[in-house]
Amino acid sequence: MSGHSKWATTKHKKAAIDAKRGKLFAKLIKNIEVAARTGGGDPGGNPTLYDAIQKARKSSVPLDNIERAVKRGSGAESGGSDYQTIMYEAYGPAGVAILIECLTDNRNRSASDVRVAVTRNGGTLADVGSVQRIFSRKGVVTVPTEQSAGALTEDDLLEATLEAGPEEITDHGESFEVLTEPNDLVAVRQAVQDAGYDYDSADVAFVPSYTQALTTVDEAQKLFRIIDALEDCDDVQEVYSNEDVPDEIGAQLDD
Repeated sequence: MSGHSKWATTKHKKAAIDAKRGKLFAKLIKNIEVAARTGGGDPGGNPTLYDAIQKARKSSVPLDNIERAVKRGSGAESGGSDYQTIMYEAYGPAGVAILIECLTDNRNRSASDVRVAVTRNGGTLADVGSVQRIFSRKGVVTVPTEQSAGALTEDDLLEATLEAGPEEITDHGESFEVLTEPNDLVAVRQAVQDAGYDYDSADVAFVPSYTQALTTVDEAQKLFRIIDALEDCDDVQEVYSNEDVPDEIGAQLDD
């Protein structure tokens, strides 16, 4: 969820995921383990675990890996780690705000890795709270526009989810992003499923209250170098940022 520009969410993120499948698998497995530890190993009674498993399955994580992660997290199998969530804050080029969510069993390692990834690529670490105040925790359900029954429209999706309390639906071209209050996430995801629509992911995430425009290709390249370096860190689960990449700059980055 790097920013909210259509280009950033479709081109950059897809390329990053394709290139780093192994690291993605490890992060998805860690999410499953933590969800099982927090809410128990039964997906039917633990919506967070259900969504973590669904996200892993959609990313082609092997079923054996998923099942072992559930067992480790729920205590049915030994070997689980005591992960803690730690947030770090930084600024990129053009004053873009970057919020870094780590899931770690070693605070010192995480702090060192994040510092190196940010500073070696031209970013600066920020004071605690200076970046996080720009972001709000929201439920985010991502629904592909292409469904088995044909193309999904924004009106169709709004009608399907209206009673569940969506705050906003944004069209990103290949997918719709439905924002909710965190407590409404499960209801909105369930409404999508009940209407017969497939969904890509349902997560609680940090969404920026405003975006910061990038005005040059160089700024965009520097920002994505920082994000890529952070996503390469084993302890980093998510990187949120508030950049806006104009289409003309995104097109030059594709070249």
